[in-house]
Amino acid sequence: MTAERDIGAQHNAFLEALLAIDRLEVRRLLEELVTEMSPVMMVEQLIVPALEVIGERWEQGDVSLAQVYMSGRICEEIVDTLLPAANVQQQRQPVIAIAVLEDYHMLGKRMVYATLRSGGFVVSDYGRIDTDNLVARVVRERVAILLISVLMLPSALQVKAVRQRLDAAGWRPKIIVGGAPFRFDRQLWQEVGADAMGSTASDSVALVTSFLEASA
Repeated sequence: MTAERDIGAQHNAFLEALLAIDRLEVRRLLEELVTEMSPVMMVEQLIVPALEVIGERWEQGDVSLAQVYMSGRICEEIVDTLLPAANVQQQRQPVIAIAVLEDYHMLGKRMVYATLRSGGFVVSDYGRIDTDNLVARVVRERVAILLISVLMLPSALQVKAVRQRLDAAGWRPKIIVGGAPFRFDRQLWQEVGADAMGSTASDSVALVTSFLEASA
């Protein structure tokens, strides 16, 4: 029980440091854990869950958009430091890309990106992008799996235009969507022409793995 309480206390301390936008405290807490957790474990068991809690609190109106944005930036910096560069074997995988489609909320994308990197995948981060540029880039770079994150319903509905324009261009990647509109309407992902929907960041690893295995 003591170990469980310690882990719970560490998670709470990490979460509070993120919400306080205290980079020094965040790094101090991680340094304390370096002998107990591998970098991948830190991402999977500490960073991603903390970001998910912050996202839930934001949706409930309990934290500010500034806290969401800055906590995501801090965690993104940490992940870049913790996780190793892609190895040669990883680079042989089909092209995977992630984007926020015509939206300004980056937290969901950051969580999925961090989770995929912790799972050993190389992912091209397109950041925030509009429909026209997304389609052009996916076709040009021959993306095999495209993950799209949205917060607002109008952005979610734009996925249908992405699918239609990719079909017209003769390129059909697997599209995985995620975000609040798809959690509220469980059929929406099918209506916009996506191939799958992830409810949490951790779903992304299983979905990407299943698509890669199916195409092998």
